[in-house]
Amino acid sequence: MSKRSIRAQFLAERKSRPLETCIGLSVEIQKRFLLSDLFREANCLALYSAIHNEVSTDTVSMRAIELGKTLVYPRVKGDALEFVEVLSPADLVPGAFGVLEPRGHKTVLVEKLDLIVVPGVVFDQCGHRLGYGRGFYDRTLAACRVDCVTTGFAYSFQLVETLPTLEHDKTLSVLMTESRTLNFIA
Repeated sequence: MSKRSIRAQFLAERKSRPLETCIGLSVEIQKRFLLSDLFREANCLALYSAIHNEVSTDTVSMRAIELGKTLVYPRVKGDALEFVEVLSPADLVPGAFGVLEPRGHKTVLVEKLDLIVVPGVVFDQCGHRLGYGRGFYDRTLAACRVDCVTTGFAYSFQLVETLPTLEHDKTLSVLMTESRTLNFIA
């Protein structure tokens, strides 16, 4: 199957799930993440704003703020993402593609991030992801430090054996679902 048809299939699958189911599974995924060394050790982390039944990051956001971690969210700037510090959920406003983005001006270079939670439509058992097809996160991940932990959040139904990949596609460090954690760091 082509990336486009895989993307369409999994977007439809995710959209068909009841909101209550997605909320419940999101809580489980975030709990797993909050109990991990990944979260505990990250001083500067990037989250995404969930749309269309994506795994929520709201609980992680609140906990990071409570602990005084540097928390950033992406904002679309041309064909790239810039990361802007967020001190409160009120700092997020509708932006590009209807996604909540930070309205502040305190940008943080991607090279300063310890951990990025990366959205995706479908993920595979090798650490590859398929996003919405615009390449924003592929370009961002290419600019990360080698030791930056790239983590995907996914519902179990978003996990497949393998995905078609291209040379520029980046492998995640970790994938967390409601039932397990897959570690791709060698």
